Amino acid sequence: MATLTTPGPAVSAGPGPAPAPRVRRGQTRKRVEIAVFVAPALILFIGFVIVPVILAAVYSFYNLPAAFQWDDLAEPERFVGFDNYVRALTTPEFQKAIANTFFILIMSLLVQGPIAIGVALLLNRRLRGRAVFRLLIFVPYVLAEVIAGLAWRLILQPTGAVNATLEAIGLGDLARNWLADPAIALWTIFFILTWKYIGFAILLFLAGLQGIPDELAEAAQIDGATWWQVQRHITLPLLGPTLRIWAFLSIIGSLQVFDMVWITVTPAVRRIATETMATYMVQQGQFAGQPGYGSAIAVILFVISLVIALVYQRFALRRDLAGAVTRGVR
Repeated sequence: MATLTTPGPAVSAGPGPAPAPRVRRGQTRKRVEIAVFVAPALILFIGFVIVPVILAAVYSFYNLPAAFQWDDLAEPERFVGFDNYVRALTTPEFQKAIANTFFILIMSLLVQGPIAIGVALLLNRRLRGRAVFRLLIFVPYVLAEVIAGLAWRLILQPTGAVNATLEAIGLGDLARNWLADPAIALWTIFFILTWKYIGFAILLFLAGLQGIPDELAEAAQIDGATWWQVQRHITLPLLGPTLRIWAFLSIIGSLQVFDMVWITVTPAVRRIATETMATYMVQQGQFAGQPGYGSAIAVILFVISLVIALVYQRFALRRDLAGAVTRGVR
């Protein structure tokens, strides 16, 4: 005899919240992975950037001998407070170094920028051998500063290729001792720096031009705009973010100019005409046996660079950074 069974209440098995322990394990694993990948770079950054900056700030308050020991910091007579900073800011040589550094900075923005934009616009067009021109322009940038500096030192010496070429074409009166004449040595250094680094600016602008749609220029030309009007009202405004990034990199690089000046110019001429903040810092801190004074100059250079970078980011890069940061995205 069959028995009938009454079905009981149905049990729902809908999806519920994930177990808390599993979520915690996933978050812990993610933090561990981030720590593992970030730790090596963080250790190197702290060891080679943060610690030297702190030590330079400490040493700048002391009058230390050339071969100082940690015990020298404990001697009361070694502590001079802000005397090294006062000495640096009131020394004509350092004031001249600051002026030379800002001369290179301003001239880089006024000269290298327009030249780089013009060449980038030219190379952005369909030309035969465009790839070869791009390669040749970028070659100086990838050369080591030592190699480029020594090469130009040989080319610009009194019996070098430049003066020999001027003599050969009948312009011998223009021959100069380009790196030893205090009147033109700084301009010569700026020319070499322009030759060395303008290739990076050109390629950066070329990359920015690749992101500008061709349809905008074509539409403007259909409406009757000339090539110059297209560049002025469409290309250059859209190239603004790239231009501001290049200007920021150029400013920071100009404040830290060292290698090319140190290699190409003799110490006697450098002290008179081409000294920069970086070369003056190394000269005083390393070769003049004044590590405390050199550390004070390093701190001044660091503060100037930091202030300029923060001000530039606040007023020039603000809208670019604001457009790149997404808030509230999970």
